[in-house]
Formats: sequence, structure tokens, C-alpha cells
Amino acid sequence: MLNLFLCFLGITAFIKSYYCTEIYTESQDVSIVIGETAVSTFHVREPDTLNESLPIYFTSDNPDVITEVSNITIFNDTDFFNVVVTGKAAGHTTLEVITDIKDIDLREAFLRVTVIRSYDLWIVCLIVGWVYFAAWSLSFYPQIVENYQRKSVVGLSLDLVVLNFWGHTVYGLFNFGLYWIPQVKREYFNIHPLGVQPVQLNDCMFSLHAIVAAGFTFAQCFVYERTEGLSVFAWTFLGVTVTFLSGCVSAVLLDWMSWLTFLYQCSYVKLAVTSTKYVPQAFLNYKRKSTEGWSIGNVLLDFTGGLLSIMQMFFLAYNNDDWDSIFGDPTKFGLGAVSVLFDILFILQHYVWYRRDNDYEPVGQPVQEDEEEESNEIET
Repeated sequence: MLNLFLCFLGITAFIKSYYCTEIYTESQDVSIVIGETAVSTFHVREPDTLNESLPIYFTSDNPDVITEVSNITIFNDTDFFNVVVTGKAAGHTTLEVITDIKDIDLREAFLRVTVIRSYDLWIVCLIVGWVYFAAWSLSFYPQIVENYQRKSVVGLSLDLVVLNFWGHTVYGLFNFGLYWIPQVKREYFNIHPLGVQPVQLNDCMFSLHAIVAAGFTFAQCFVYERTEGLSVFAWTFLGVTVTFLSGCVSAVLLDWMSWLTFLYQCSYVKLAVTSTKYVPQAFLNYKRKSTEGWSIGNVLLDFTGGLLSIMQMFFLAYNNDDWDSIFGDPTKFGLGAVSVLFDILFILQHYVWYRRDNDYEPVGQPVQEDEEEESNEIET
């Protein structure tokens, strides 16, 4: 009898939870300009399970960004209600629905509100973002073309090629895992229930393209003429990071670490690669006193993408009044700045310090030869 009673209680609890009232909105993201008003619709599922009426309250984690939202009351025949949000100051806030009854499902009852200063500046940020995305995507090809035309990779650091391929591979794992693997996505939203998907489809496409392009450059190093192998530094770096990530995989298989944490470790390896991969190429140029074999087109496109990326960060920070996105997380800004500084170094090496003036004939030489020929004709 006791087992039947416990089973009855379990079934009752399940039915109650399944048919409980749920409040949700289909679109949690709202973007408005200061002074602008937006209306969001919240739906009520199974409202007939309410006894009579239900007071609805709203709370904001940054009340200075939007005007106060008035409380409302819903009834057992309410299918939906509208919430009016008005921007008061630039910034971000999360508006959540709360009630006095614990049985109401409010997991999807919130809005992520972004208030910006100007739509025009937002459009500029969007354009800048696509331009630097294109510049970074195209930056792989000048080096590939130059290797093909020269039938040689002499002057191109093998360390840079290998580390670049390795960095894009591990970062691709991070993007692919967070975007496509349901278990990883569940782990992320369990930690950040009000968060947004951190990886978008264009991030995955860029990573896939970068892996293929960097891998093609890597393959060229085994086909065309080269004079150097992988340095002790590169072998050591690869050995340490591969061992580290292998240990992380073992920890996941032993349930000591989640797959989400493992993917974050992959992103940290990518950060380490980006911070160090340009050093071998800069040293090789210095040692050879030449940049021949190292495509300046690659550098100029990478410099353009990096500079525009930093500009977009500042534009967004101003438009959203969110300077913490730059100075609160210095990793992204710092890595972008490091890449730009290395590009400036490569530009100086190519155009100033190791410039090959002997590749060009003096402008006056043909004219002088023509004058000598004319004088010889006159004498004859």
C-alpha cells in the first residue's frame, strides 16, 4: 500500500508540474534607442490552472537604463499580455517577471534589453564588422598565392604556419562545440540561464574557412622548397598544449570536468597561440634582413581587419555605454592590439628596414641611354 501511495504522489506531482501555468516570450532580445518605446508580448500557457488572479511584478538588474515597468494582474482566462519598455539611458539590462506563487514556470519570462544612443552608429558598427570579417577571411590568400607563384616557402616561418593551423583548429573546436553540440549548449545555459548563444553560425563558418586555408598553407610547406624546419620552441609549445588538452579530455571522460570547461580550455590555448605565433616570423625576417617570402598582402589585410575590429569595439562601447566590454575584459582587446602591433612591425620591416631598393631600376637610366644613342647618331 505504501508503494502505491508513493507512486500516486509521484504521478500527481508530475501532472501538476506538466500542467502548471507558464509565462514566456518568444523573443527575449529587445534593442531600442534612448527615448524609444518597444512593446513585447508575453504568452500565458495553461492559464486555467490559476485559481482566480495572479499579480505580475517586474524587476530590472539595471533600472537606470529603462523606465519603470508597471505591475499588472492576469486572470485564468488571460492568454497573453503586453509589456511596454522605454529606453532611458544607454546600456544593458535584464527585465524579469516575478510572482508570489512558486508553481508558475518563469524560466522564459524575461527580456534582455539593449538601449543604444544612435541607430546610425549601430549601422556603422555593422558595416565595420562585415568589412573586417572580409579582410580577415581574405588575409589567408596572398600568402597562398605567393607560395604558388614562387614554388617556394623560403622566407615563411614554418613555426608561424604550424601554430596558426593549430590555433584555428582548437578555436574551431570551441565554436563548433558551443554551436552544434546539444549537451554543451545545455551546460552553458545551466550556468547562464539568461545568457545569449555566445557562438553564431558566422563564427563557425569563419573557423571552418580558417582551418582549411591555414591547412592548405601548411601543406604547401611540404610541397614547395623550404630551408627551415620546426624550431624547438614550436615543438615545445605544441607538446605542452597537446598534453594539456589530452589531460583535459581524460578529465572529461572521468567526469572530473565538463565538456564545456574543456572547450574553454581550447579557447585559452588559442589565446596563447595568438600571443606568440608572430614572434618566429619577426625573428626570421630580422635574421635574414629580408621579408622575401612573407606576403605583405597578408599583413595589410590582417592589419586592416585588426584595426577595424578595435574601432568597432570602441564604437559599440560608446553606443551601448558599455566600456566594461573593453576594459572589463582586456583579453580580447589586448590580443587585437598585439596583432596590430605585430602587423606594424612587419610593415616597417618590409617597407623601411629591409626594403629591397635594388629590385628597381633607376628612373633616369633609360633616359641617359637614349641620349647617348641620339648623340652617336648625330656624330655619324
